[in-house]
Amino acid sequence: MNASDGPMIRCVGAVVHDTDGRLLLVQRANDPGRGQWSLPGGRVEPGENDASAVAREIHEETGLRVRAGTLVGSVSRPAPGGVYVIFDYAAEVVGGRLRAGDDASDVAWVDLVTFTDLERRGLLVDQLAATLTAWQVLPRR
Repeated sequence: MNASDGPMIRCVGAVVHDTDGRLLLVQRANDPGRGQWSLPGGRVEPGENDASAVAREIHEETGLRVRAGTLVGSVSRPAPGGVYVIFDYAAEVVGGRLRAGDDASDVAWVDLVTFTDLERRGLLVDQLAATLTAWQVLPRR
């Protein structure tokens, strides 16, 4: 994807592991990717920095309060009328209670066996497994 694909829509996501090494995933309630599992995240609002957007989006989608850490990586994905450019940050849970929020139909801490099963069944958003493998941030157990 390049600039000729349309305007860039800046987004953020969070790579969050719990103390057992499981990875936080949300099942998308809306398109693109309705019904598939992905990292939690969403669009950066005007005037918002990435750390604030990560905290807001993760709280809205999962009920958890997080602190954004370092940038893990970024990806570009097709968007209606443009390109989503998604900056994924490591994040740490600092509070809240896990629950599916506004853009999520479900939310879960996923171990490696479950993650692999979701991948095998085609239930992860496109390229998620390959991207997380390359970034070395798969569930640790």
